Amino acid sequence: MSICKILVVEDEKIPASNIKKILQKLGYSVSEITKCSEDAIKKVAETHPNLVLVDTFLPGRIDGLHVGDMIESHLHVPVVYLTEGSEFKTLHKNHLSEPFSYIVKPFLESDLHFAIEMALYNYQSKKILHEEKYRLRAIINSMGCAVIVTYANGCIQMMNPIAELITGWKQSEAFGKDLVEVVNLVDKDGGETIKNLAIHVIETGEVLNLPENSTLITKDGNEIAIEDNVAPIRDQNGNITGSVLVFQDITKRKQTEAGLIHNAFYDGLTALPNRVLFLDRLTQAIERSRRRSDYYFAVLFLDLDGFKEINDRFGHGIGDDFLVAIARRLESCLRSADTIARFGGDEFTVLLEDIKDITDATNFAKRVQDSLRLPLHLNGHELSATASIGITGNFKNYEEAATLLRDADIAMYRAKRQGKDTYAIFN
Repeated sequence: MSICKILVVEDEKIPASNIKKILQKLGYSVSEITKCSEDAIKKVAETHPNLVLVDTFLPGRIDGLHVGDMIESHLHVPVVYLTEGSEFKTLHKNHLSEPFSYIVKPFLESDLHFAIEMALYNYQSKKILHEEKYRLRAIINSMGCAVIVTYANGCIQMMNPIAELITGWKQSEAFGKDLVEVVNLVDKDGGETIKNLAIHVIETGEVLNLPENSTLITKDGNEIAIEDNVAPIRDQNGNITGSVLVFQDITKRKQTEAGLIHNAFYDGLTALPNRVLFLDRLTQAIERSRRRSDYYFAVLFLDLDGFKEINDRFGHGIGDDFLVAIARRLESCLRSADTIARFGGDEFTVLLEDIKDITDATNFAKRVQDSLRLPLHLNGHELSATASIGITGNFKNYEEAATLLRDADIAMYRAKRQGKDTYAIFN
């Protein structure tokens, strides 16, 4: 298996060097490091990398976003954008709407690795899908995809066996019926029934892609996620005589994608949101506080007291069960709008949104400590827990999530020094 080559487009020397070291540590080959947008396209053509990491803000006439667009559209090389946290929201809204197309600095090695692998996976998936669609349009009776042919009036003329299997309709039953009666499609984004697409392509003469989140309601009432397109059929004189609908069941792919996304944002042990998702929600809370002068939130940093002793005495199995039980206890103390995350090891973070003042946060801390003191019964052992809790909020107009978390962490250590099983407010 060949080593993946990556081109790094970063104008700052130290970050570029650090990124190169991380990539090499992860097993990638860094083909080039270039500082200028204008040189990036040339380097891609010369070195033929498998992927390009592009800083969104680069010196020169062309910024990183535009050079990335050119690389993807003209050179057909996948791009992952490197962006600062302060730039993230605007860029995400306007340019970086595709999942896994960017990573916010500073990042963990694991986050960079995941972003690269997902970008490569998405690129290969799209490439394969494009080639498959082209082939299926030429082979109506495909063994791999469902194919339905209609007359010029939008009624069904033919179905292949895959179409029968997916829709639940036999060709003999479907013959002559309106397409929407057999292919009952719903757009899951809008919740609306999709009209007869065959009539649309027959009238316009253009190939029409199915809406991204199309769901087929089968004859038996089951829901199946499908994708592909409808194309007009022309005779030798160019006259449209009907249409061909080509589609495939992508339920498993959707489930795989959902699983990958879940793994990226949730802790594998406790099923709580992880550091990445918590930081994203905290960043959103900071943005809301900038727009609303009456919006307040608080962050709590929790560290379990004595967890190491439990691990050492009872083993990691009991330790893991203990963390899961603690996670459920903490969840029970939350309101529906709040977020709790496992930040790592025996550390948890909580985001309390739309509070009146810091008293709401201290009351929550007391509620958590009362809940944790109740004994846990695990594998015949009675265990109890306490936590040192640090509290801070947006009352001093924080600009960065990392700064706010740092102060909550400082307050947590102050609580530990005060004797544990207590809380402290950052001052």
